[in-house]
Amino acid sequence: MARLPLEGIRVLESSYVFALPYAAGLMADLGAEVIKVEGPGRMDTTRAGGFAGAHADNDPGDDPWNRTATFNMLNRGKKSLVLDLSKPEGLNVFKELIQVSDIVMENFTPRVMRRWGLDYPNMKKLKPDIVMVSNTGYGHGAGPYSEYPAQATTQEATHGLTHITGYPGDIPSKAGQSFVDFLACWACLLGVALGLRHRNRTGKGLWLDVGMYQLGAFTASEYILDWLANGRLGDRIGNRHPWRAPQGSYPCAGEDQWCVISVGDDEEWASLCREIGASPMASDSRFATHAGRVVHHDEIDTAISAWTKTQAKFDIMERLQGAGVPCGPVFDAKDTSLDPHHLSRQFLEKVEYPADRKMGARTLMGRPWRLSKTPMSIKGPAPKFGDHNRDVLQGVLGYTDAQCDELESAGILADRPTNVQPTPTMSLQDMVKQGRLAYVDTDFKDKLGI
Repeated sequence: MARLPLEGIRVLESSYVFALPYAAGLMADLGAEVIKVEGPGRMDTTRAGGFAGAHADNDPGDDPWNRTATFNMLNRGKKSLVLDLSKPEGLNVFKELIQVSDIVMENFTPRVMRRWGLDYPNMKKLKPDIVMVSNTGYGHGAGPYSEYPAQATTQEATHGLTHITGYPGDIPSKAGQSFVDFLACWACLLGVALGLRHRNRTGKGLWLDVGMYQLGAFTASEYILDWLANGRLGDRIGNRHPWRAPQGSYPCAGEDQWCVISVGDDEEWASLCREIGASPMASDSRFATHAGRVVHHDEIDTAISAWTKTQAKFDIMERLQGAGVPCGPVFDAKDTSLDPHHLSRQFLEKVEYPADRKMGARTLMGRPWRLSKTPMSIKGPAPKFGDHNRDVLQGVLGYTDAQCDELESAGILADRPTNVQPTPTMSLQDMVKQGRLAYVDTDFKDKLGI
């Protein structure tokens, strides 16, 4: 079997929520040994709370912190070490692990690592060739925002995306839940690759200091550049486009079913008119030019919607793409999970959980890319809280049973969170009634083949 790209690389990851946990999960897929470090009283947010998603089978079980969808998706293939870094004994263990690791990933605010004496100048004293990855809202340094806590759910506002997302004359809107987390994930993966290449060439490590605020600004770059070059401040445009018309989301047959159509030139416009049975519109002088179609966009949308409402969204996609008109169906979670193209590219993978986890087989998202020479797959399920405490301390650091017993007795090591909160439960049917879910497929496991 081909050697995996990160085989032999040890990653020490003390991070929370999406960006770095997702990056480290992909690194585990790539062959790295990833040790996820959480605190007894500070477990990853995705084990519980607003980012956790659903519990497997909507059942919290006796250990709900091990059963949440988001944690299991992002942290697959890792080892779990639960270590109290607020205590000197725990911090000493962490420092010993740094000395035998290749990469350290953290997303604390800058003052935390400084307080522990683990900012980059001090960390490279422990391991001169360490590659350190810091992911914060605004980056380290002397800037006025550097010490601010941040998360992607609010950063869309400060990096400008919210200003341009929404409908004309309406309020600024968010783009989903935490858009910039995923930008940070992919940026950190690229940075890690550059860091390892630098180390291989020079024998020295480096520090990757990622400010998500700056990453997010790239998503609004055309607006920023327009102001820099022309002093022009863009506004919200909804589903419209300054150079493509008509463009929008159109209702299709069925409840809450939609497709997106985007016309870029006169030829595509003529093809669209022909396919929807409105050929006279193609020769109408009001719609003959792009400028005219922008002016009469609402009237065009009415004609398109009258046709799309009678058609299934996938049929519309096939028909319009076949006629050279850009079109795509709007996927929901079910469409994505059952999409034959995802399955053919092995993007959706089945992962078997040990019997004691009581989760059976689950389908997880793989990687957004494939390597032609290196087949890859998810190495295994996400770990239980503290599942590898002794494996790491004894197998990596050579600790004895007595030393581990002492750390456990002192509460430095743990395999159960100290701040467990009651898990609210609600039936799936009640969630549908409250509008929190659109619908429920009770036979979803049969459809997924699990």
